[in-house]
Amino acid sequence: MSKSPHATTYHAQDVRHFLSTYTAAQPDDVIEIDAPVSDDQDATAMIWALAAKGQYPMLNLKNVQGLESPVLCNIFGSRTRIARLFDTDESGLHAAYQARSRAAMPCELVTTGPVMEQVISGDDVDLNLLPMLKHFETDAAKYITSGIILGEDPESGIGNLSYHRAMIHAKNQLATSLHSRGHLWRLLNMAKDRGEPMPVAMIIGGHPLFMLAASARLAFEEDERAIAGGLMGAPLEVVETPKYGIRVPAHAEIVLEGVIDPDASVEEGPFGEFTGYSSDRSTNNLFTVETILRRESPILVSVAGGNSAEHLNLGRIPREAEMVEKLKARFPSITAVHYPSSGTHFHAYVAMNQSREGEARQVMLGLLGWDQYLKNVIVVDADVDITRDEEVLWALSSHFQPHRDVVIIEGLPGNALDPSASGIGTTSRMGLDATRGPGFHGTRALISEAAQKRAADLLRGKG
Repeated sequence: MSKSPHATTYHAQDVRHFLSTYTAAQPDDVIEIDAPVSDDQDATAMIWALAAKGQYPMLNLKNVQGLESPVLCNIFGSRTRIARLFDTDESGLHAAYQARSRAAMPCELVTTGPVMEQVISGDDVDLNLLPMLKHFETDAAKYITSGIILGEDPESGIGNLSYHRAMIHAKNQLATSLHSRGHLWRLLNMAKDRGEPMPVAMIIGGHPLFMLAASARLAFEEDERAIAGGLMGAPLEVVETPKYGIRVPAHAEIVLEGVIDPDASVEEGPFGEFTGYSSDRSTNNLFTVETILRRESPILVSVAGGNSAEHLNLGRIPREAEMVEKLKARFPSITAVHYPSSGTHFHAYVAMNQSREGEARQVMLGLLGWDQYLKNVIVVDADVDITRDEEVLWALSSHFQPHRDVVIIEGLPGNALDPSASGIGTTSRMGLDATRGPGFHGTRALISEAAQKRAADLLRGKG
């Protein structure tokens, strides 16, 4: 494979290469645990305990009870770590993502790959042998949280990748929830119109850049596998699944091949979703697995569910990148955009140097219109650090007048998992103008950089 100008030592196409090279380069950002770990909530509990201290390392769990596989989790918990995949820092992440996604390239079909080391089919398929974790006490069962379902348009061959939680329903069947407004749902209904089930493959354990590509928001005629190639700087190597010829990553850890029956409905959930609530909202789909492709000793790449930083970062970085590019192109006065974890997917903060009265309102209306997940946008001045909730709340307390600075729009499409949304899935949206505005009187109390440096030197080693 020719080396792309984007390629780094992190960009080989399997997660194992990423793990070994990243651990060697950033040993302080990876915690390896050799002690026995329960498959019942321990991984989630560790991620939450570390997050409470402001720490988001990657976890390599080598001895998970009940599993023959090691578990790699919290890959996406740190935006700094994600930025390193793009050879940049957090401030350059959005631009780097957009630049690489625009360099999309078709995948490359190869005859075999590591995922073909074991091929299990027919009566030998037993999903109970899959490595899986229970993430929350309130979950219905152990769940696959990193499962990327791939469906292909039978006429064009264009594929759709999207994440779908899944639990075991039977020895060869998974209960899963699709997104009723997503492209995979559209493909399922096309299959229903043809009177046949939809062939699909579920990929578990790919390179982090492939996993990010699966979160991309694309038109129906675009293929996330091409985005994966752009992000990695080389075509995604794929093999064809044995029965349906679906082109899946050759370097994946596990692939499940089978069909989703458009007419079947099974119980699924509840599961801890990104809202921080245990959700039983589901499309209740049945995935019958006919073939398992896997490496000899697969690694379980798990994504922490709930409102973990990992879950939120993985789902929103491609969306953020698109929104930031649109906003800055339309409003050059914008200096920064941030989606805080405290707001799950529903809040965004914007910092700007407002050049004329009313410009903050235009920004709020633009972002609320473009991003269908958002309910609340807060706009502040450029000197406010929007990566810190307390700074934004300070601006809100000091610059904002409710009777004057609120914009509310009702009756727009909302997210189905929002527990506050109406039964028909609509939501209201709000913009809060927390900029100082014209005629504001006040001088912000500041500490000089020299004094801050002296203080840091004096306190070094004291905390």
